[in-house]
Amino acid sequence: MTDRKSTMSASDDTAGFVAEQWTRVTGVGVDPHEYRRVTDGLASVADWGPAFLRTGREHLERAEDAGSPLSAGTHLLAAARWFHSATLAPYAEAARAAAAADDALGRALALLEPGARRVSGEGFTGWLRVPPAGRVGRVGRGGHGGRVGRGGDAVGTVIVVPGLDSAKEEFLDLASALLARGLAVFAMDGPGQGVLAASSVLVPEYEEVVGRVVDALGVPRVGLVGLSLGGYFAARAAALEPRVAAAATVSGPFRLDWDELPPPVQDMVVRRTGGVDAAREFARHVDLAGLAPRITAPLLVVDGGQDVIPGVTNGEPLARSAPRGAYLSVPHGDHLLGNARPDWLPRLADHLARTLTGA
Repeated sequence: MTDRKSTMSASDDTAGFVAEQWTRVTGVGVDPHEYRRVTDGLASVADWGPAFLRTGREHLERAEDAGSPLSAGTHLLAAARWFHSATLAPYAEAARAAAAADDALGRALALLEPGARRVSGEGFTGWLRVPPAGRVGRVGRGGHGGRVGRGGDAVGTVIVVPGLDSAKEEFLDLASALLARGLAVFAMDGPGQGVLAASSVLVPEYEEVVGRVVDALGVPRVGLVGLSLGGYFAARAAALEPRVAAAATVSGPFRLDWDELPPPVQDMVVRRTGGVDAAREFARHVDLAGLAPRITAPLLVVDGGQDVIPGVTNGEPLARSAPRGAYLSVPHGDHLLGNARPDWLPRLADHLARTLTGA
């Protein structure tokens, strides 16, 4: 979903919109001081996209002038973050910004992680990243390893699933936490997401997408972590795709009630599904009541206590209904808990590492 606070009419309060996006954008990894400098100059929310796109291009220029591959790669990652963040406000050039984010991330990984490789297929694209050689762990009892691309052997593979208006470029800190624990990470865009949003629409049957991803990765089992609407996608896939051995959700909806959703959220669903009727039908599918009891893999459900979007039921019923579900509620956490990372990110990464390795 979108940040609960962005359900306001963005055009009515530029300063408010900027403040309310603070934890999400800085959580993406955008430098907070640079964020302040860029957003202080916005006259309206309509200026958000162009300003963020311009800042991303400045980082591309710095990458060209950098004195080392490390510096160049760092600027390219910053560019990817700014380009993705440009899409968080209504913006006619959102597709161009998403494509720029995708390109910058690929160029950054080519410099910083030569073992990373692009994997694409029907309805998905993303980057498979492997842990540094010094952090590759041993498979514990009951675990299943296997080679996951050039660069080393990982103790397991985790697929990171984005949400309604997020993308693979948004959760680089999560990927870093998983890589540090010896796990390989496939950060993806699915139908209607990220770089694929311009050419496809959201589909509720995300388990089919996950199945094709697992086939393409060539691993026997995976972990899944879904963020925002991606939490629904990950939980659904965990219920219906038998190769999912561990799962986690962050700010994921258990159920949506279309008539109660705020207009900005409805508008985003309409754009990402292709029309009002399709959006209503999509929202009707977002109900995990019948699927939660079928999730046999260990499941961690993370919610923020300050994440309250009308029409969205948070994840506590999912954790309660799943046979091996656990619930972590952070009282001060907002949507995606960008303001509370120490309270949940290490625990989530440990949950996936422990479950996939059997340690």
